Amino acid sequence: MISLTINGEAHEVDVQPEMPLLWVLRDELGLTGTKYGCGIAQCGACTVHLDGIAVRSCQLRVGSLQGASITTIEGLGTPNAMHAVQEAWSEKQVAQCGYCQSGQMMQAASLLTTTPKPTDAQIDAVMSGNLCRCGTYPRIRAAIHAASNKLQEG
Repeated sequence: MISLTINGEAHEVDVQPEMPLLWVLRDELGLTGTKYGCGIAQCGACTVHLDGIAVRSCQLRVGSLQGASITTIEGLGTPNAMHAVQEAWSEKQVAQCGYCQSGQMMQAASLLTTTPKPTDAQIDAVMSGNLCRCGTYPRIRAAIHAASNKLQEG
């Protein structure tokens, strides 16, 4: 059994230690907000927070995560108490197909934790590893700025 803390809740999973975290989240725990994209940590669809840092869950072996704190899109906010990034995403109507958006939001939330008032260049640099096939990059950038303002206000 492997013990994990996901979205603030303790979980015990009976899986092989080599299993990627992505599959534990989706197949074992039913947390399907984290998406499978490329499987090689290049697209960002599977982004989650590991001890507060944005990481690609498709390449993290669950056996190496004993005692870590993992946050998925389901734990970022709730419908009644959305994270500032989720509110901004909705207000700016970022999503088109929506497939990549959970990973985009997790990456953006991590960026705003380390860089509360990012420039366009900082946003572009950090978000460049999260691919959006619909090309909503200008709206993603606008939503990050809006979320930053929301977080600064309080």
